[in-house]
Amino acid sequence: MENSGNKYENNQSIGRQMLNKVPEVTIFFWIIKIMATTVGETAADFLNFNLNWGLTNTTIVMAILLLIVLFFQFRLKKYVPSIYWLAVVMISIVGTLVTDNLVDNLGVSLVTTTIIFSVALLAAFIAWYASEKTLSIHSIYTTKREAFYWLAILFTFALGTAAGDLIAEGLNMGYWKSALMFAILIGVVTFAYYRLKLNAVLSFWIAYILTRPLGASLGDFLSQPRKDGGLGLGTVGTSAIFLVTILSLVLYLTKTRKDELPSSRNE
Repeated sequence: MENSGNKYENNQSIGRQMLNKVPEVTIFFWIIKIMATTVGETAADFLNFNLNWGLTNTTIVMAILLLIVLFFQFRLKKYVPSIYWLAVVMISIVGTLVTDNLVDNLGVSLVTTTIIFSVALLAAFIAWYASEKTLSIHSIYTTKREAFYWLAILFTFALGTAAGDLIAEGLNMGYWKSALMFAILIGVVTFAYYRLKLNAVLSFWIAYILTRPLGASLGDFLSQPRKDGGLGLGTVGTSAIFLVTILSLVLYLTKTRKDELPSSRNE
């Protein structure tokens, strides 16, 4: 939802020249983001329950894999679709597992977890803005800004998991009703951005946060048994469908470069 016409800002805290490290916000961005969110929910459940890894082992393995992916992401000098979206999928899984650990292993309530990650996300935004004077994703071309960016994204996934579970399960709203509610809220933000001129950066981050519980509710609705209010596709089937779709879109974007800023396309 941010304006693609934003110009890069001058910043002297960088030791090497980098292009913007994240994709342009297009319809492809939001489609892949929601699907990555859904995969985060279903993949975490698959590893935890279907493969019987348990929350602790699953969290350790996924956290290590996430760190490996982020290592390669941080070493890049520009946005690369395959690495970037792999990082998003991995951080979606880890964010889900962090919340699940707090709730299931440590007994923290969904209300408390939602509050904790709301405060953590707010603190990350405050620290980011205090340091860089912007929260725009069109200026992620220093290591420090990229670190703030991924930290904020981790908290959005953890918060979205907690809020989504709180509404769908804690308040007994159900999966499809929760998904519909979050979709409507995203529609309200979109309307406010295009028609009421809501700030672009604020619009983006609100929508980004809301896509997490939307994707989680959608994933649960598709994967959970019919007796529990789902369609019964299972975590394997749901994850496979969305992963194949994500891979297809990433390959398309890698070839066409439709989600890169104009300056990046000329490199």
